[in-house]
Amino acid sequence: MTEHRQGAHGGQYFAPAPDSEDIRRRLNVDLRGHHTQVETSNGVFSAHRLDLGTSVLLKHAPEPPHRGSFLDLGCGWGPLSLALALERPEATIWALDVNERALELTRRNARTIGLPNVRAVTAQDVPEKLGFDLIWSNPPIRVGKDELHRLLMAWLPRLNHNGRAYLVVQKNLGADSLTPWLQTALGPTFMVGKHSSSKGYRVIEIARTTPVPARQNGDDAREGTPQDPSRTEDGDA
Repeated sequence: MTEHRQGAHGGQYFAPAPDSEDIRRRLNVDLRGHHTQVETSNGVFSAHRLDLGTSVLLKHAPEPPHRGSFLDLGCGWGPLSLALALERPEATIWALDVNERALELTRRNARTIGLPNVRAVTAQDVPEKLGFDLIWSNPPIRVGKDELHRLLMAWLPRLNHNGRAYLVVQKNLGADSLTPWLQTALGPTFMVGKHSSSKGYRVIEIARTTPVPARQNGDDAREGTPQDPSRTEDGDA
């Protein structure tokens, strides 16, 4: 991605405890029409601005369900989680990251804005049997392909029946090869395709098309027939 995803003093954003100095700064951001001020710091992803890929996902992802359990996979300081919480106050948003500084910032930003439906946690704090109606992610491409694949396959299969995930990935960092890999890895119970393309990024849509085993909140799954996730725009904006 265009960001190097490192702190100002070299601390990787995907480290549990960044070694960069914790220097707080304020950003004024537009989160899907919600203009708000947030706090960021070194050692988290895109500390100085709203990342372009995140902006693309915020612009192109369709309206979320009105309620349910949503996951922001790799939340950073929380732009996707905050946008989802602002847009759907009746939903529960699980903001997931390994970076404790990022989680603290997400919690702080949610408190400041007044969003009690955001839960910023590490993976072990997510209930094992919890399924998700929606996943948004600007995934950490720079952790490496193997680690990225493990991360995605740990969480995408937890989509509820008719649940959807939207991932934003830069084209020159493998978006077009990730899409068929996901279809193969997830198998025929999922549909994977390009939702949209903008500013050098792809938004990939993953839809779960078959019922989920009961242990993954199957009783809460939404009914209906999913749309073909390859349906939308082909060209760059």
